[in-house]
Order: sequence, then structure tokens, then C-alpha cells
Amino acid sequence: MSTAATAAPVNLLDFDVDGLVAWFAGLGEKPFRARQVMRWMHREGCDDFDAMTDVAKSLRAKLKEVAVIRPPQPVRDSVSTDGTRKWLLDVGNANAVETVFIPETRRGTLCVSSQAGCALDCAFCSTGKQGFNRNLSAAEIIGQLWLANKLLGAARVDANEAATEAATEAAADLEAGEKDNGRIISNVVMMGMGEPLANFDNVVTALHLMLDDHAYGLSRRRVTVSTSGIVPAIDRLRDECPVALAVSLHASNDALRDRLVPINQKYPLRELMAACRRYLERAPRDFITFEYVMLDGVNDSDAHARELVALVRDVPCKFNLIPFNPFPNSGFERSPAERIRRFATILIDAGIVTTTRKTRGDDVDAACGQLAGQVQDRTRRTVRLHKAEEARR
Repeated sequence: MSTAATAAPVNLLDFDVDGLVAWFAGLGEKPFRARQVMRWMHREGCDDFDAMTDVAKSLRAKLKEVAVIRPPQPVRDSVSTDGTRKWLLDVGNANAVETVFIPETRRGTLCVSSQAGCALDCAFCSTGKQGFNRNLSAAEIIGQLWLANKLLGAARVDANEAATEAATEAAADLEAGEKDNGRIISNVVMMGMGEPLANFDNVVTALHLMLDDHAYGLSRRRVTVSTSGIVPAIDRLRDECPVALAVSLHASNDALRDRLVPINQKYPLRELMAACRRYLERAPRDFITFEYVMLDGVNDSDAHARELVALVRDVPCKFNLIPFNPFPNSGFERSPAERIRRFATILIDAGIVTTTRKTRGDDVDAACGQLAGQVQDRTRRTVRLHKAEEARR
């Protein structure tokens, strides 16, 4: 057996096209071979080298010795009464992450995780209460899209369709009713478990694959990264891979946001708003989406709404109001529907596009803020929370 064959096989899902070309060069192979394999992997959903019929037989044999195509494997598959589908995916060492598919009339959105747990500990988020274990690899991130496409039976998008989409992107993506060219998964949002920009390099590799015509060929408008506000990483994303940006805002002033979103203590609202303005210089959309979870009696007053109007006056934006999705021992309650309506009206009257997110998948704990997975916490946060709970009893 060759020396290469004795080493751990390389997971080809870890590479974007440039990385795969470089890796193939190390095997003495030309760049077009890397692109062939990439199309088989991502556009065809193929994980069997023998099935790659236009790849040289000698190369297929070599790849079987030194490489694998291995996405995370599902351990649970849950379907909500509204059609939302959630997978619990094994990422090793007793850790599992969650991926959610949300079907809608004119689009299908996949919500992808970037970390096993989350280190940011936002007060109202179930994921944060599970603690943090590690960043996901690029293969584990893009593998969620790879697997969902396969499990959902997504139709193959051929080269002609990808070219047509690129040519008509500007027109097709203007409104929420934009066409999806027959894809089952037409949009991807990095809004699952974890803070994407805290796992920057692996997330960007996965983003490159989502956008690459040799892989998934999605429009930059159809791929969204959500962040709690890591300002230097927002600037890096603008420079390296500007996709649609959503910011988990959740508060209208620093004192409240320090409590709800602790990263605000390092990057306060003034710095965050400046980063948003800079991002818009290269963003594929001409606005930032601000996500705002509605917490009864905490951040949902008329005064908070008016503070938000003043806060974002220089940032072209839209607001997505999210009714809080409860989880055990959260300590928060959902704002009443009338309070949310009144809050939205103040923003709308100020000329800000505002929507209230329809809760999807809450019966299978797939709604926003409910994703928890299984996390072997390295931060001891769960231990501290348990001790604090015991002390209160």
C-alpha cells in the first residue's frame, strides 16, 4: 500500500474550487480535473468516485485511495406540521448540529449551522445555553447543503441553467417573489447554530462553494450571513465574499444590548452601525436586514421602537421582527401580537420596511432561537447555569 493510502483520507468537501485545484495539482492533475470532480460532488450530489464517468479511470482509482466525499450524517429527521424539516447531524465526539429547511410557495430556504454550540451566549437563544464545543469544518458546513439537496431530491441544475441564472440575476432577485429556477433549495441562510463570523475561514470557503457555478451557483442575493455584530469580521466579509448581511440587533441602546447580546460590550452600537454602512459599499443588496426578537416587557416598548428609528437613520435597512420562541428556563416571554403590531407600525411610519416573521417549525423546535442540537460544552457554561438554577431553588 502506498504511503498516501496509509494517511487519513482527505474530505473533498473541505475545498472550494481554488483549494481543490491546488490539491489536485499536488496529485499531478490538471485544473480541469478538479472542476470535473467538483461538479460531480456538488451539482450531481455524487459521493462515489466510480460513478464519475467522465473522470479518467486511473484518477478515480487514485481518489479512492486518498480521498472521500463525506458530509455529516443525520441521526434524526423531523418534519413539522407546516412542512418545515429539521435534521440533527452527527459531527463527531458526541456533538450534533441542526439544519432546517423551510419550504415556501416561491422559495425554499435552508438554515445552516456554523458551530457546535455558540460562544456568544445571547440571553434569549437556546443554542447559546448549550455552551460551545468547536467550529465546524468547511465540509461540515457545505455538507449540510449537500445532504439536504440529496435528501430533498433536488433537481440537478445544469450548466445552461446556471448561466441563465447568472445572466438574469439582477432582474430575477429584485423581490420576494423572485424565481428560483426550479431549485428545491433556492436560498441559504447562515442562521443556524453558532456565530458564522467567529468561524470566518471555514464559513467563507463554504460560501464560495454556494456561489460557484461549478458547485451550487447561487446568487449572492440568495445567500445570507447573520451575525451578532463582530465588527472586524463584517469588514473582512465585505472585502472577501460580500453576500447578503443580516445583523442580530435585538436592542435599541447599548445598555440593553450589553445584557441581551454580550458581544455588544466589545463592539457597541455606534461601531456596529458604522460597519453596516461600510458593508453596504459592496453588498449585493442595498440594505442591511436587522433581526429583532420581540421580548415581552424587555425590548418591545414604543420608546424602544423610536430609539431604533434614530439608531438606523443613516443605515438603509429593513427590520425583521421575530416573535420570541420559548424554550425551557429561558426567562423570557413572547411579546403579545398587538404589541408587536404597534412596534412594527412605528417603524413603518418612519419609512422603514418592516416585516414580522411567521413562526415556522416550532412544534419540532426548529424555529428561530430554538436550535440546540447536542453540544459537549467546553466552556462550562452549562455547569454554571445548572449551579445557578440550583441556587435559586
